[in-house]
Amino acid sequence: MITDLLTFVHWNPSLTFGPFRWYSLCWLIGLVLAYLVVRKLYKEQKIKDELFDPLFIYCFLGILIGARLGHCLFYQPDYFLSSWQGVVEMFLPIRFLADGSWKFTGYEGLASHGGTLGLMIALWLYVRKTKLSLWRVLDNIAIATGITACFIRLGNLMNSEIIGRATDVPWAFIFERVDMVPRHPGQLYEAIAYGVLFLIMWQLHKRESQMIGSGWFFGFCLTYIFTFRFFIEFTKEVQEAFEASLPLDMGQLLSIPFIFLGVWCMVRAKRTK
Repeated sequence: MITDLLTFVHWNPSLTFGPFRWYSLCWLIGLVLAYLVVRKLYKEQKIKDELFDPLFIYCFLGILIGARLGHCLFYQPDYFLSSWQGVVEMFLPIRFLADGSWKFTGYEGLASHGGTLGLMIALWLYVRKTKLSLWRVLDNIAIATGITACFIRLGNLMNSEIIGRATDVPWAFIFERVDMVPRHPGQLYEAIAYGVLFLIMWQLHKRESQMIGSGWFFGFCLTYIFTFRFFIEFTKEVQEAFEASLPLDMGQLLSIPFIFLGVWCMVRAKRTK
């Protein structure tokens, strides 16, 4: 029974930091850190600078477009596919109003599963252009993924979104912009897990550098992230009402194929090496 609200973390930070929104700032920090990490990896592997330069644009567009379309098509297809205004809102950060006008809202809804799929497609296009090994590029990106994912989830925490289920654990957060109910800080759980993933991957790449290019790091990244994501969903509120009628929520259902893909990549890499 939840009785004493004073024992929990009351969470209601400002949405902005100076001229920046915390969410956008966290995205930016995560992408910049990943950029620096992958640049270092390319230099270690003596890959030419001109082959690295277009990588950031491919990754940024792939993640953004994939995450946006993933949210719209997986979680709210009934809204975004029901009218031409909805289709426009899928691609532009605006919302049409009842009087025919519109307002700028930013992208309200980005799905990590869609972002992962979009990134994979973008990297496939990138290697077609650069003629680099797809597995080497995927492994390098995988090593840096944890740090970006960590900051994205911290951005969700600052926005008080993707909240957890009600609980009475002593570290529960009360997201005051949502309600006054103590809840699991699911975003913080994920941020910590992804930060740990980056530390693990960074140490592994130093010890097992010969495995870069086999696909093992990419497989480990997928398996770690989406296995953790599958179980953490049990502490999170469903994002859309229709998920309440499913045996597993949408995040868990979408995680399963990525887990199988990750395991397959790891097994393939070990056999190849």
